[in-house]
Amino acid sequence: MRQKSLRVRIHGRVQGVWFRAWTQKTAQSLGLTGWVRNRSDGTVEAHFSGPAEAVEKMLELVWQGPAAARVDRVDAGEDAPVLTGFDVRPSK
Repeated sequence: MRQKSLRVRIHGRVQGVWFRAWTQKTAQSLGLTGWVRNRSDGTVEAHFSGPAEAVEKMLELVWQGPAAARVDRVDAGEDAPVLTGFDVRPSK
């Protein structure tokens, strides 16, 4: 099974709408490791690691996000793997 790791930046109305909690729950349900955090510029940043198919599925799902969110843009790039857990990190 091919592994993949992505770091993504999600733009739009993504803070104050439970995006981090939704991301953690969704990523864990797909068996991914990584983290998610708010950024001071109003975006959400996340890292997803795991089976390539699950990472690609998560990348599709962040375009939807939780019900109150509005995603305008998602930037994604390859990154080093995160080996354990899926954490909500402090804002940066």
